[in-house]
Amino acid sequence: MKAFLFDLNGTMIDDMDYHNRAWHSILTEDLGKKISMEDTKLQMYGKNSELLERVFGKGHFSDEQMDELSKEKERRYQLAFRPHLKLIAGLDTFLQTAEQHGIKMAIGSAAIPFNIDFILDNLNIRHYFPVTVSADDVTYSKPDPETFVKAAELSGVKPGDCIVFEDNPKGVEAALKAGMKAIVITTMHEERDFEGLPNILKFIEDYNDPYLQQLFS
Repeated sequence: MKAFLFDLNGTMIDDMDYHNRAWHSILTEDLGKKISMEDTKLQMYGKNSELLERVFGKGHFSDEQMDELSKEKERRYQLAFRPHLKLIAGLDTFLQTAEQHGIKMAIGSAAIPFNIDFILDNLNIRHYFPVTVSADDVTYSKPDPETFVKAAELSGVKPGDCIVFEDNPKGVEAALKAGMKAIVITTMHEERDFEGLPNILKFIEDYNDPYLQQLFS
């Protein structure tokens, strides 16, 4: 393979529970929506504005209101998660090995730049990722393939030469539509949640999984 494309939240850092709690707080305490933590989790894909539209319907909020709610949600998430911020086990070594083998790497995330910067800069890993595709860089978010297709294009690599690392079924579906294989990190979802997605090479708990060494041989 010539490129590894990484989703960010839940794939490089194990933080999705913190996103879930931040969203649940916004939806229930600030906006008065009766929704469970589990149902909130199921809505956590794509752009923040899309989540709000799925829960409340299109037109319920103005673009300005959704932007402010999105920023407030990210502030709460970052405040809660900052003391726990670290890469998923084995990822630091995996990134170093990929770089040594000349494999290009890029971020393809539905996160806003505010969150991507928070992770890449605080963990000092920005140098691995000359290409980052955020929610602000695409018209259609996952499961649409635009995020990963654009990441491959900006990396100068054909889609078929990329492996996507994901934690969410919608992200794996996006990879499938882009013509890419995927490796799934089971931080937030179980294997049964990915039924019907034939492009999955392997399910892993972290980047210490011996299977990953095959990618360099």
